[in-house]
Amino acid sequence: MDEGLLEGRLAFLKAAEALKDTLRSGHTSQGRPESTAEHSWRLCLLVLAFEDQLPGVDMLKLLKLCILHDLGEAIHGDIPAMAQVDREAKRLQERQDMLQLTAPLDPGLRGQLMSLWEEYDAVSSREATLVKAFDKLETVLQHNQGRNPPDFDYGFNLDYGRQYTAAHPLTALLRALLDRDTRAKMQSGN
Repeated sequence: MDEGLLEGRLAFLKAAEALKDTLRSGHTSQGRPESTAEHSWRLCLLVLAFEDQLPGVDMLKLLKLCILHDLGEAIHGDIPAMAQVDREAKRLQERQDMLQLTAPLDPGLRGQLMSLWEEYDAVSSREATLVKAFDKLETVLQHNQGRNPPDFDYGFNLDYGRQYTAAHPLTALLRALLDRDTRAKMQSGN
């Protein structure tokens, strides 16, 4: 075994740990701000829960994309969707952050991770499209489930990521169910 290769991978994992402290705008059901790592974990769980509804999908690739999709946020943090004004600048920053995070890795693994991240970013495969959709669905699910501040804009959920969730029958149906929950939250004043 190559000790340098192992040290590089450990350095990468140490840097990625920052994702545990990277907070998002959503809140848990107990009212604590959610971390990006927690969001990524439940995104993976969401995909696993519906695996039987996704025939022909490469589940290993889907899960890899779920794990990597927000990894760049470990460096510069999350920009809430409501606050994003320059999506291209955000995309470029996340790419630079991914390059920085993966710098300690051996070229083979670095290339694999960057290729997967770029596939997700470009939405260039069936799996990347599904991850984009499930990412939006997990966010809406958390918004509906979380104990959010009184001024939380639940109406934002109704349009958030619709172009991705409409791309597959399963995600479209899940979206309809979550939209129903969002409307109920709005009507109840919570």
